[in-house]
Amino acid sequence: MRKIWFLLCFLNLFTIGFAAQLVRGPYLEDPTQTTLVLRWQTDVSTPSWLEYGPAPRCNQIMTISPEATRHKVVLYGLVPNQDFCYKLYVYNQAKDGSQEPVTGTFRTLFSAERKIVKFLALGATASGASAEVATPSEEMPGLGVAQPVVTDSSEEDQARENIATLMAAEEGDFLIHTGNLTHSGLNADANAEFFTPFKQVLHKMPLFIAVGPNEYGPNRTERDSKSFFATHYRPFHNMSWSNATPKYYSFDSANARFIFLDTNAAEGAVWAPELTEKSAQITWLKSTLAGAGEKWKIVVMGAPAYSSGARGANNEIFDSLVKIFEDYRVNLVIQGGDLNYERTFPMFRDEPKPRGVTYMTLGTSAAHPTKRENPHPSTARFVSARHYAAVKIVDRKLSAKVYSDKGKLLDSFDLYL
Repeated sequence: MRKIWFLLCFLNLFTIGFAAQLVRGPYLEDPTQTTLVLRWQTDVSTPSWLEYGPAPRCNQIMTISPEATRHKVVLYGLVPNQDFCYKLYVYNQAKDGSQEPVTGTFRTLFSAERKIVKFLALGATASGASAEVATPSEEMPGLGVAQPVVTDSSEEDQARENIATLMAAEEGDFLIHTGNLTHSGLNADANAEFFTPFKQVLHKMPLFIAVGPNEYGPNRTERDSKSFFATHYRPFHNMSWSNATPKYYSFDSANARFIFLDTNAAEGAVWAPELTEKSAQITWLKSTLAGAGEKWKIVVMGAPAYSSGARGANNEIFDSLVKIFEDYRVNLVIQGGDLNYERTFPMFRDEPKPRGVTYMTLGTSAAHPTKRENPHPSTARFVSARHYAAVKIVDRKLSAKVYSDKGKLLDSFDLYL
C-alpha cells in the first residue's frame, strides 16, 4: 500500500507546469552501515522522485523530495557491507514526463569483521586563482572574492576532467578530499571547480572532506568573516556527527578509523576550531584516537605537518599535532596544503623510524603544481604533478597507488599494522 501511495503522488506531479534541470549532483555523503545522505540541486523549485534498493534491484524503495531547488534525502533501511543502486528523476523540458533518470551506486560502510576498505583521495580541486587577496563582494557584503592570478584555466579544466575520468573507472567505497574545493570558497564556484567535473565519481562514491582554508573565504583572518562558512559550505555538506560537524569528525569502516581535522586556525582562519593543547578539537582528537583500539588510524587534514614543497611545512601544525599522532600510533596522515605530491618516510620524533607515521600530501588536482623548494630528510617521494590516490586496506596491510592526471603511476607503497 505504501508503494502505491508513493507512485500515485509521483504521477500527480506531472500536472505541475514547469520543467527542471539538475545543476548539481546527485552526490552522496555521510554513509553509515544503515543510512546515507543523497543531495542534488535543480535550477527551479520542483519535487523530485527517487528509487533505490540493493543492487541491481534499484526500485525497491521509493520516496519523493518535496518542492525545492536544494534537495536532501536520507536513505534509510540499508544494511552493512552491501552495494546499493538508485534512480533519480526530474521533469523533462517538454513538461510531459521525467527525464532519463540519473543512476548511481554506492556501498554502505563495512562492519568490523570485513577488514577490507577501498577508497580514493585527491587534493585541492580549486583553480590557481589566489584566495589571499580580496575585494568587496556584492554576494556577501563585507566579505570578499578572490582576485585571480595568471593561470591557464583550460589546462586546469582538462586536468580535472582527466582525473575525474580515471577515478570514475576505479572501484572505491568512498572519496576523500583534503580541502580547498574552490579558489574562492564561494558556493557559486563549486559547480565549475568540483561538482560538475567530478559528477560521475560523486554519483557513486560518498564524499568526505577535510575543510581547507579556502572554505573559510578569502577574508578568513578577519572577524567579520564569521558568516562565510555557514553560508557557503555548511548548507551543502553532511558529515558524520561530532560536536563540531562538519569541521571535524570521524567514522569507521571495516577495521579502519578515519579522522578528519580542521587545521585552519593554523592558516589564519579566526573562526576555525582551536588547536591548542586543551582545546575542544585536540581533546576530541585524543579521545577518538584512544577509542580506535587496534584499528588502522588514518587522519585527513588540510595543512601539512611535513612538506618540502613551495610553501613548506606548517610549523603550528607540526607543534600541535605530530607528537599526538606518534603517541597514539596513527598509521597514515593524508594532508593537503602544497601544490604537489609528496610522501614521507615513517616519521617518529622528527626522524625516519620503521614504526613512525607516514604523511602523504595530496595537494592539487587542478592548479599548476609547484616544485620542491624546501628539501627535508623526511621526504621519501616527491613529484611535481597533478594527482590522485587509490588506497586499499586488506586486514593488516595498506597499499596505495598514486597516479598523475595523465594516468602515470607516480608512487606506490605499502604500510603494515
